[in-house]
Amino acid sequence: MTNDAITDVPGVRVGHCTVRRDPDVRTGVTVVVPPELPLFAGAHRLNGNGELTGLEWLRESGLLTTPVALTNTHSVGVVRDALVELARREDGTDAWALPVVGETWDGFLNDIDGMHVTREHVAAALAAATAGPVEQGCVGAGTGTICHGFKGGIGSASRRAGDLLVGVLVQANHGRRSRLVVDGVPIGRELGPEVVPLAGRDAGHGSIIVVVATDAPLLPHQCEKLAQRAALGVARTGGAGENSSGDLMLCFATGNRGLGTTEGRVALEMLPNDALDELFYATIEATEAAIVHALLAAETTSGREGRVAYALPADRFEELMRARR
Repeated sequence: MTNDAITDVPGVRVGHCTVRRDPDVRTGVTVVVPPELPLFAGAHRLNGNGELTGLEWLRESGLLTTPVALTNTHSVGVVRDALVELARREDGTDAWALPVVGETWDGFLNDIDGMHVTREHVAAALAAATAGPVEQGCVGAGTGTICHGFKGGIGSASRRAGDLLVGVLVQANHGRRSRLVVDGVPIGRELGPEVVPLAGRDAGHGSIIVVVATDAPLLPHQCEKLAQRAALGVARTGGAGENSSGDLMLCFATGNRGLGTTEGRVALEMLPNDALDELFYATIEATEAAIVHALLAAETTSGREGRVAYALPADRFEELMRARR
């Protein structure tokens, strides 16, 4: 694993467009671009106060047919429309698309009602998509997010399962400070309450989107199983899918290709269900690590109405982890 990110899965690319203007614009777009489309995929809902468009067709067909884009809650429509427009340009006027677009609410720091994300920002994120190291923290769709009472953001990680890979990318905007746990260490309780209370932001309010990629040869129902296990990674860091939270997980598998054909038969491979456990473990651990990476990469950020979200103090975090070890 060279990047410790979702891009360790061969062919997967990630791109960001950060939309940041003083004093109160703190948002953006992040895209995850698979190496080929369509691919087998599955999804899971931990708690549904959120949006991930296109899931009904994904569940019906078992296929992911577009890149996955992430943004803020009130910009889902413009991002979806931009992906439709780009599909029409690439495939012709008869192109058909039900794009997959996820969101979390960044309105504590961001002027979310200002509709600052545009189609051009989506195109820029796609143009910036690369297979190398993934920029994390306060970038793209993570620019204005908050996680466990600290500044959140985009996080990514990967884990091996034998000769197979699982990569995860999260848009982390969820959780309570008091529940934050890392490798069993109660980081949130040790660090205490927020330095400045997050006025207007109820504890536990927020969401997380988890995108899982694997190079394993999986069928759609098996992708759904991996998406479910991502929720256990959220739980390992203290996330509980509170009633006000939107916690949505999607997994796509690159191990079968050529799924877009309309003629003849498609030769498929699959792992036996009894061989999935190592992939489950890898998904859980990569999700946990991606959330931690989002927290550690984030920076203290001010925004709307002078509000401030403070970064997780890396020095205190390291002290607490060393003491436990």
